[in-house]
Amino acid sequence: MPKVPFWVFIVVALLYLTAIRIDTMDIDASQYAEMSREMLKKGDYLHLYDRGIEYLDKPPFLFWVSAASMRVFGVNNFAYKFPSILFALLAVFSTYRLGKLLYGEVTGRMAALVLASCQGMFLMTNDVRCDTILMAWVVTGIWLVQEWVLNKKFVYLMGGCAAFAFGMMTKGPIALMVPVFCFASDWILKGQWRNFFKAAYIPGLILIAILLIPMSIGLYEQFDLHPEKLVNGKTGNSGLRFFYWSQSFGRITGESPWKNGADISFLLVNMLWSFLPWIFLFIPALFINVATLIRQKFRLQPQQEWITTGGFLITYLALGMSAYQLPHYIFIVFPLAAIVTAKLLYDIIEEKKYVGLYNFMRRFQFVISCLLLLVALLLLVVVFPAHPFFIVLWIVCFCGWLFLALRRSLTGRIFWVSASAMIIANIFLNNHVYPSLLQYQVGSQLGKYIYSLHLKGDDVAQFKMEDPINCIHFYAQDFVTGVDTVTDVHKKKYIVTMDKGLNILNEHQIAYDVMKEGRLFKVSELTPEFLNPKTRDKATRMYYLLKLK
Repeated sequence: MPKVPFWVFIVVALLYLTAIRIDTMDIDASQYAEMSREMLKKGDYLHLYDRGIEYLDKPPFLFWVSAASMRVFGVNNFAYKFPSILFALLAVFSTYRLGKLLYGEVTGRMAALVLASCQGMFLMTNDVRCDTILMAWVVTGIWLVQEWVLNKKFVYLMGGCAAFAFGMMTKGPIALMVPVFCFASDWILKGQWRNFFKAAYIPGLILIAILLIPMSIGLYEQFDLHPEKLVNGKTGNSGLRFFYWSQSFGRITGESPWKNGADISFLLVNMLWSFLPWIFLFIPALFINVATLIRQKFRLQPQQEWITTGGFLITYLALGMSAYQLPHYIFIVFPLAAIVTAKLLYDIIEEKKYVGLYNFMRRFQFVISCLLLLVALLLLVVVFPAHPFFIVLWIVCFCGWLFLALRRSLTGRIFWVSASAMIIANIFLNNHVYPSLLQYQVGSQLGKYIYSLHLKGDDVAQFKMEDPINCIHFYAQDFVTGVDTVTDVHKKKYIVTMDKGLNILNEHQIAYDVMKEGRLFKVSELTPEFLNPKTRDKATRMYYLLKLK
């Protein structure tokens, strides 16, 4: 199979960048954007605050790079999303380098495009959280350590340890545990016990400890020195203990208060959409690797590896044992899943293995890919009716995709049909569907309007708003606090409210002018009623920005 050309990755990178014009989504992404703005405004990079309140939940790296970006580009969507998009590209590059080390140039490039074109990556570059940066640091570290294992260049080991340290500064000890799972499973199955005991690890561990010092100092100063501070409803919080234990391991031991009842299948079920269109190739690839290992009586041959499969499986089990899980937790091992998938694709395309599986999957992937494109068309025509330009563009893209799908002489059709369908679908999601959907996110709509009028946050208040609207602070570039009583309403010049609040103001004969109104919906929780334009008004509610007289 020919190598994936470089220009394909340029296309994907440009598609990632189109997400910059889309507003950040409530709740997490907009909260992190606001915290980054607040960090920049305060000039305090060691202590985290969320609208002035002590924050103990995430390490600081995302806020550091986002605040630095805002210093350069201003407080806007571009500044918040741009660093994470760069890290997404780093993850793609590192996946290519790791895949190349393990299986060669062709498989490495295929793995990079598998990762770059899965739906989770498009989501991570749009709804920006910590996971994009975390994934990039982890796969980069694994690649560099594997370079050291093969080439014995000490600089690679130190680079890998630095990547793990930055990953820990992004989302905690999981950034170190995943590489341990990867290499431990590989070395054990190969009987390479000496790899566990090398003097070279000592300077690497020292480097990790040194790099973690600034963050650790900030946690100690903010929380350990002040046990009287109330965080999440309790005092006596240790920032160091939370970061190094409770945040990750506490969810398995039950120490963490966070619980949502997710079971061991939760992450796999969510991979059915987040690792589209590759999930149906990844699952059989995983089974093939496990079955091969069992047939070999759990002994790997020198040319085989278990870094990817073992790293994925053990990480999945560790995350699946957590009492609190969210769909994006599994994104950290998507690069490993991409390499596993690419290896299967190489085997069935180049090595002509698994003929029966290939004959079934090439038809199955065609159907899945076609459905993805038809869903995109449905969104353009029915859900959020688009300008005729987008319909014509979809027809052109679909004809190009169909040409690939029906071209028998094309080597690796199953690969190109799947990747191109996902890329095409996201052209329309990023450039029409998401912008249309975010018109119903009240926080960003009102925040930008408040900022355009140069209103001060102290003059505006939320009153009887039933949904959290975290992003209003980021887009207004000031805190828009809430009030609970009519007495407090009188202290403000402007009020953000809904029908319930409007009725209370009318009952108390408070005079006002309506400056802006619209319909709101919690865009992260789509429902059939909302997606149907005929019933959308029933699913949405009115919001108002009022100027009190």
